This record gives sequence, structure tokens and C-alpha cells, in this order.
Amino acid sequence: MAKPRPEKERGKDRGDQPPLPGTRASSSSSTTRILPMQLQIGDRLSDETGEWEVVNRPHTTAGGKTAHARVRRVDQPAVIEERTWGAHERVVVKRG
Repeated sequence: MAKPRPEKERGKDRGDQPPLPGTRASSSSSTTRILPMQLQIGDRLSDETGEWEVVNRPHTTAGGKTAHARVRRVDQPAVIEERTWGAHERVVVKRG
């Protein structure tokens, strides 16, 4: 006869475990990491080229594996680009 499995300790304090190597603490409470299809009009993205604002709802291609969204520069509203992400990638946005 097999031994009964011990119960897992639920609610155990995991403060003694170090954080995972790939995780980072959020720099501010308004910054979140979301999937590209969760982008909303007005969300702001920042990268090495500047700050961008989402102007259209995102759409997917390639059977839902690639997500696209149209964005514009915050400081130069005439500059508009279409950004592309893998649908599984997380995007850092500032909601406001």
C-alpha cells in the first residue's frame, strides 16, 4: 500500500527565497507589464527613441502570433509609427 502524501504547507512565508533572476520590481505604481492585445488608446510606452502614445486599438496577424498597434510621439504628434510585438511578449506601459 502506498504512503499518503504529506499535506503542503499553504500560506508558508516565502520571504527567505531570493527573487527570480529575470524579475524586476516595478519602478512606479502606474507602470505595468501587459500583453500587446491589452493595450488601450492613451497608454504610453517609453523606449530609447522617446515616449509614445497608443492611438489605435491593437490587432493581430499571423494567426494571432504577432500584435500591431499604431503609436505616435508625445512630443511630436505628427510622427506616427506602427509597432509590432510577439503576442506573448510583455509591454511596459504607463497608464494615466
